[in-house]
Amino acid sequence: MAWVNLLGGDILGAVALGLLSCQGAASLILLSRLVKGAVRRPPLLPQLATPDRVGSVSVVVPTLNEVDRIAPCLHGLSQQGAVVEEILIVDSNSQDGTRELVKEAASADSRFKLMTDDPLPAGWVGRPWALHWGFLSSSAESEWILGVDADTQPQPGLVNSLVAAAIEEGYDLVSLSPQFILEDAGEWWLQPALLMTLLYRFDSSGVRAQSPDRVMANGQCFLARRTVLEQLGGYTSAAGSFCDDVTLARNAAKQGFKVGFLDGAKVIRVRMYAGMAETWREWGRSLDLKDATTKPQLWSDLALLVLVQGLPIPLTIAFWSLGGWENSFLTWQLAIGLNLFLVIVRFALLLAIYPSYAREGFSWASLSFWLSPLADPVAVLRIFLSAFQQPKQWRGRVY
Repeated sequence: MAWVNLLGGDILGAVALGLLSCQGAASLILLSRLVKGAVRRPPLLPQLATPDRVGSVSVVVPTLNEVDRIAPCLHGLSQQGAVVEEILIVDSNSQDGTRELVKEAASADSRFKLMTDDPLPAGWVGRPWALHWGFLSSSAESEWILGVDADTQPQPGLVNSLVAAAIEEGYDLVSLSPQFILEDAGEWWLQPALLMTLLYRFDSSGVRAQSPDRVMANGQCFLARRTVLEQLGGYTSAAGSFCDDVTLARNAAKQGFKVGFLDGAKVIRVRMYAGMAETWREWGRSLDLKDATTKPQLWSDLALLVLVQGLPIPLTIAFWSLGGWENSFLTWQLAIGLNLFLVIVRFALLLAIYPSYAREGFSWASLSFWLSPLADPVAVLRIFLSAFQQPKQWRGRVY
């Protein structure tokens, strides 16, 4: 209580009131999003191809020096059955052996076709350009275009399950959240905190009826009707975006097309980045989604993250160091209670996202997952840093 008396009870009470007001409003927004998860569509399950869907999907995989990651992707795509008409590997002149791996896959499966996209046009980012090139080069007979990243590991039954869900729900575009493959302790500590910045800002995968400006998407596995892409001009509306998946999905939703984001943890896996440093550097710089978001929306989202994810643990520690429950101010006690509640919610959400992580037996490194809420201030800081910066290089390209 000596610290409280030193600083002045009135001042602390006023600070607590301000925090309580801001965090209280932000908490209501957060809870309104989290409760939707209780009625979301369950995760997709693998499905075998049916005769009516034979040859209905063209798969496009953009690549640039992916030799260390692409083999599981090629293997997984080869197991997708007759629903896949062709698998177009659109390569940007890889120099590391990627092309040789693709040629080897093509010798065993004629659906694989190695292509080289033209030099990158002005105003385009490499990934959407490669996807656009693949779309323009795809068979006119395929009803669906499926963009898949080279670092993914498609599981048998993925493509037919995704198409079936799109038809059932009436989606024009639909993407999947994957199951993540993590290895070292630093990844297990930081990556879930970064993932949580998305869950706090947007509805979770499987939630229906999202407003166009809040639509989420994941380009690692992104399915679109050919006719819809034709009306959208392919990927041109997302040409210069470093989050082209979300940009394209929101542009489509604003034009009246139905866009879905589903849980694909049981049908596709991804090993995105190796180590904590690469996760911080590479994934962190695109999570702000500024290319697909208006500035007012971006800054309101950042404010929400600060209030309900970045501050609760530091504030809880600060409140207790300044007297805790012994302070007689009601606003002080309510502020402590609210921040404790937010900390409890955050730890409880670990159980909700746990199925989103691949587990092959016990790993000591994975225990860091249960401490990932302690990385929340760091994760929120990373989103702020990204919001103030424009990427100058991406996947080996310099912009």
